[in-house]
Amino acid sequence: MIAALALAAALAAAFAFWRYWWFFRNPPRVPPAAEGLVSPADGTVVYVKRVEPGAPMVVIKKGVAATVKDIAKEDDGGAKLVIGVFMSPFDVHYNRAPLAGRVGFVHRHPGTGANLAMTEMHLRTLLGLEPLYAGSMHIVRNERAVTQFRGRYRGAPLAVYVVQIGSFTVRGIDSYVPVGAHVDRGAVFGMIRIGSQVDLIVPWREGLEPLVRPGDRVRAGETIVLR
Repeated sequence: MIAALALAAALAAAFAFWRYWWFFRNPPRVPPAAEGLVSPADGTVVYVKRVEPGAPMVVIKKGVAATVKDIAKEDDGGAKLVIGVFMSPFDVHYNRAPLAGRVGFVHRHPGTGANLAMTEMHLRTLLGLEPLYAGSMHIVRNERAVTQFRGRYRGAPLAVYVVQIGSFTVRGIDSYVPVGAHVDRGAVFGMIRIGSQVDLIVPWREGLEPLVRPGDRVRAGETIVLR
């Protein structure tokens, strides 16, 4: 009896430590000197896709495909490069700007019905089962916030989108930077509280080179994912 109570107390203490301290940690990050767009999130890369206008980006399951518009809830046309990052409950959940620039907009979109769990993606990333996104209907169903960053890259204007997708456990998708404000490359702009995926959507231009592939681990503000 005493042993069972001690175990229960230890588990409760471990959960409280994770839930109220470890989950909200925000370690300092230093963006690399090298040119390139940095990851907006910590976690595991689940897809890296160049997508033609209107074409399916990934086939989640038979008969269900996701387009750029399904993810960002808008599409200004043109080919895109999309990088998806799954954040496990043990990853840092603060999100960082992929490039220096101004916030063009923050659009919030409710889910289609109740938010779905990301269990399928979590298991597939843990086990390395590709495609890592298979069966993950949260990609198109769950609530999300879409932030546009307008900056310059290689001497030309570039507007990119960061999509924060909440899980069924989400307690809020936070945006800390108002529209029109400047953000530095790698600076914190928001977070998702408990369970999430973050996608980076970049208009395609010749010469862009993805530096990550599905299964890679990335760190927000530090890992160059595209150059």
